[in-house]
Amino acid sequence: MGYPGIEGKTAIVTGAGGGIGEAYARALVGEGARVIIAEIDEQKGAAVADSIKAGGGEATFVPVDVSSEASARAMADAAIETYGGIDYLVNNAALFGGMKMESMLKVDWAYYKKFMDINMDGALLCARACYRSMKERGGGAIVNQSSTAAWMGVGYYGLSKLAINGLTHCLARELGPMNIRVNAIAPGPTDTAALESQVPAEYKKNLVAQIPISRLGQPKDMAHACLFLLSDGASWVSGQIFAVDGGQIVRP
Repeated sequence: MGYPGIEGKTAIVTGAGGGIGEAYARALVGEGARVIIAEIDEQKGAAVADSIKAGGGEATFVPVDVSSEASARAMADAAIETYGGIDYLVNNAALFGGMKMESMLKVDWAYYKKFMDINMDGALLCARACYRSMKERGGGAIVNQSSTAAWMGVGYYGLSKLAINGLTHCLARELGPMNIRVNAIAPGPTDTAALESQVPAEYKKNLVAQIPISRLGQPKDMAHACLFLLSDGASWVSGQIFAVDGGQIVRP
């Protein structure tokens, strides 16, 4: 265990039924945390929780629709009832795999609103549901899932992630006095089933060729960044957007 302060803590990871979210959950368990596997797909979420428990870790599956205020509150209540409180929240849940590829000007408005309810407002609803328990326990940490798409002007997905960056800044200011740190991870192209479903093989090849460290990211790359940001090693880090992208985006 190489990340100080995580052992014995309770973490909620949304969208933990696969991909990067599952990697976050498993990495936290590997550091001795107890994890709520919060997932809208009950079959996938339960399978991840069962697998972790079979390996000797502490995990509990809780169904959640992050776009629903009532569901987010029920998720937080379940974590408190099961483990006594909440220390960490990882807002990973989002629509990406299987999302409609439409322009900002032509996307169906109802779909756009639902998309933003999940990808943007879902993180805020979950933070609102969890912060009181963190405050009662003397503080905590939140990691939001952004994307390098936030800086690339790529439609409503990029817009939702740019909003996540802004939300991270706002929450860092509001929650800082409660000793709750808020940061975000912005993954570059990462080798997941979601990327496979969205990006054609030829485009992916060209994309990788333009990245200084010329490979796709792996979920474990994001997991190490997440562990650091949650740990006591980042006790004076808040309001930051960490790009984990092989050098894809270089910003001043």
